[in-house]
Amino acid sequence: MNARGRRADLKPPRPLIAPAALYQEVAARLRERIFAHEFPPGAWIDEQALATEYGISRTPLREALKVLASEGMVTLKPRRGSYVTEVSDHDLDDIFPVLALLEGRCAHEATERARPEDLRRLEALHDSLEKYATAKNLDRFFEANQEFHRAVMELAGNRWLTQVIQDLRKVLRLTRHHSLLARGRVQESLAEHRAILAAIRAREAERAGELMRAHLAQGRAAIAKVRAREPAA
Repeated sequence: MNARGRRADLKPPRPLIAPAALYQEVAARLRERIFAHEFPPGAWIDEQALATEYGISRTPLREALKVLASEGMVTLKPRRGSYVTEVSDHDLDDIFPVLALLEGRCAHEATERARPEDLRRLEALHDSLEKYATAKNLDRFFEANQEFHRAVMELAGNRWLTQVIQDLRKVLRLTRHHSLLARGRVQESLAEHRAILAAIRAREAERAGELMRAHLAQGRAAIAKVRAREPAA
């Protein structure tokens, strides 16, 4: 009661913060299965089978598919269902120049901000690349390569660049090929990383950006070589 005998208006209680929504968990699981090519590019996604497998209704599953569609990983076709996105040569020609520009800027900013401990981290990652190249361990080289690029992004400290680059790299993981499958590409990539690291260490920001852009362009060219080796359909 207030001074005049009327009950004071009470604000409704704030809703509790809910844990991650079910559809987000489903989206995360599907994303990993797509990355692993358990659901290959172009594959139809059987919603009923997945709902049964996960023990859920189709509602959260469809919400999860909408999330993946917004990331470009799934294509929703009216009256036909959901399909894993197929990445065409035209898509790659569109994506790689944009990615090269963005990652080139990251390398530039990373060079300007790098502290001695940051350089040591990049050097350790490059040592891993050298080790896996020598061992001819393509899978581990690929993962170390991804980590090197992530480290450069983190060092740049530009969250807007990072967000767009990560979205583009998700789409690239849908392709059936990657550049390291081209003959001699591992050693070429290793030399390119070595040059990028040297430019960052020397505080040559413009050169680091230029070398990163060239590195991405060479990656696109290597994928073209891999596809050219395939027999005609």
